[in-house]
Amino acid sequence: MGVTAIYPGTFDPITNGHIDILLRSLRLFDHIKIGIGPNPKKTALFSLEERIYMVRESVRDISTVSVEAFDGLLVDFARKHGAKVIIRGLRAVSDFEYEFQMALMNRKLDSDIETVFLMPSEEYSYLTSSIIKVVGSLGGDISTLVPKHVYIMLKDKFKDGKG
Repeated sequence: MGVTAIYPGTFDPITNGHIDILLRSLRLFDHIKIGIGPNPKKTALFSLEERIYMVRESVRDISTVSVEAFDGLLVDFARKHGAKVIIRGLRAVSDFEYEFQMALMNRKLDSDIETVFLMPSEEYSYLTSSIIKVVGSLGGDISTLVPKHVYIMLKDKFKDGKG
């Protein structure tokens, strides 16, 4: 059995930047479990079920990737799936402090689980789900920044005035 890594996030919505990090991760690990978790600091635009659908649809052709929602500690989710690695993307220096603190806390909770940081391609280095939601809600063109099915779902949310 190969090495399983966890790629956690809220994925509200999943972006091409997330997919870029995922594809880079697959060069390093045999199986990636995408964990869709809560973020108490954020209010989600999409329901958990919608986010699961968007992520699963985005990775449906990649047999070495699976998707599951989780609630609770990330290290507990990793242990449950026998993962010894957590994947996190770093876009800019501004991401580093928070991610560093989280990695150290996770190491404190379980010293057998390592965090690996990957940088996205330059074309996605500025991209966040929050930026996608703001630009999309104001009518900006985000069609090249998210998978097509996500773009359609975003347009539907903003058309209905929910975004």
